[in-house]
Amino acid sequence: MIDVVYDACVLYSAALRDCLLHIAKVKLVRPHWSNDIHEEWMRSLLYNRPDLSRESLERTCRRMNAKFKKSLAKGYEPLIPTLHLPDPNDRHVLAVAIHTQAEYIVTFNLNDFPNSVLKQYGIEAVSPDEFIFHLIQESPYFILRAVKNHRLSLTRPPKTTKEYLATLERQRLPKTVAFLREHENEI
Repeated sequence: MIDVVYDACVLYSAALRDCLLHIAKVKLVRPHWSNDIHEEWMRSLLYNRPDLSRESLERTCRRMNAKFKKSLAKGYEPLIPTLHLPDPNDRHVLAVAIHTQAEYIVTFNLNDFPNSVLKQYGIEAVSPDEFIFHLIQESPYFILRAVKNHRLSLTRPPKTTKEYLATLERQRLPKTVAFLREHENEI
């Protein structure tokens, strides 16, 4: 099982967040986050989507923490001031990754996590598409199962396979979607 930290930017979108969590449910990865990461994605989402309530987003965080009991990182804070990144506001994400011994930080903000810094901790920053595609190459059956479970969990409204793939495509997952299109009848 691969330990990963999901950055706030990949938890922001419900579609991507839920896809990544369904992948974790099939035990390919052990996801990690922190209350700081939760706060960051919630704050951004509330800023851009005033129609959402803080209470509903906090409920989502509580559900994530309950479903993945060992995912909420604690005790990483002393590492933060010792770390140096282009954006000091991202140090908490790297601190969580170091503390949880994660192999990957899954993020869209790759420039914020330079390999020259991460490699000394044995961590790599990868985009969600590269990350999922790596998992596809290692365990295609489990990814197909996770994706199918995710699609079938969508009931308000339900999505056809084509609609679901279009949603994932909007999440900037071109390699993942190309693979899934070859297996539409399995999802």
